[in-house]
Amino acid sequence: MKAQILDITGKKAKDLTLPKCFNETVRADLIQKIIEAKKVKQPYGCSPLAGNQYSASGKMIHQRKVWKSQYGRGMSRIPRKIMSVRGSQFNWVGATVPNTRGGRRAHPPKPVSMMSLPGINKKELKLALMSALSATTNGKLLIKRYASLADKKVENLPLVVESKFAELKTKDMINSVKVILGEDLSHLAIQKKSIRAGIGKMRGRKYKSTAGLLLVIASDEKVKTTAFDVQTVKKLGVNDLANGGVGRLTLYTEKAIEELKNKFEGKKEWKH
Repeated sequence: MKAQILDITGKKAKDLTLPKCFNETVRADLIQKIIEAKKVKQPYGCSPLAGNQYSASGKMIHQRKVWKSQYGRGMSRIPRKIMSVRGSQFNWVGATVPNTRGGRRAHPPKPVSMMSLPGINKKELKLALMSALSATTNGKLLIKRYASLADKKVENLPLVVESKFAELKTKDMINSVKVILGEDLSHLAIQKKSIRAGIGKMRGRKYKSTAGLLLVIASDEKVKTTAFDVQTVKKLGVNDLANGGVGRLTLYTEKAIEELKNKFEGKKEWKH
């Protein structure tokens, strides 16, 4: 499979033979399985010491002929702390147990139980990543993901640009992206942030943003921009390429394609 390498002005520079990872059959079911497995739940819970941080001389006991006990006073058997002392008389207040003021919770959320992640088979992970890469070369999947492209035709995928692109300043880079993608795709490239419509504004999710373009660069290239997502080949994952659906709008640099070829077709063992 071949692709065109475009220069920063959007014109064809030369042809490039894509590595085999771009010819894999798109397995949407496997991709979704990996995305679900990689979802991380934020652990939450109260402090392990909550409800036990009081100054007390120990729990009350309920036995006969024991000084400072609950026996014979008509008191319920609740752990108590001393508030004041007058001779042999004590002013106690219930503590520690859930039904007392300032006591611990009965069954609090346990952060430890939220830290475990399901295991991922390495071969499945590799196959899912190759499938996600192949999906970026499929115009039908791209149109299916973006509703605004319903009546349009997308060609010359995947989008590959010369490595000189990574050296541009942000303003020139954005202008170059608009030229390379054209009128039909350029409005999808830049991330847009807007205020959410509805009650979600009051529930900690006031803003929502579009995914935008994904720029894949080589490990030795550096790009700093907030206009779209940037990821190196070394850290590239299924979540970057297919979160929200397969066929994300993706732009690769020439060096990134070479590094992908070495990663999947090299002699070294594949790692992720």
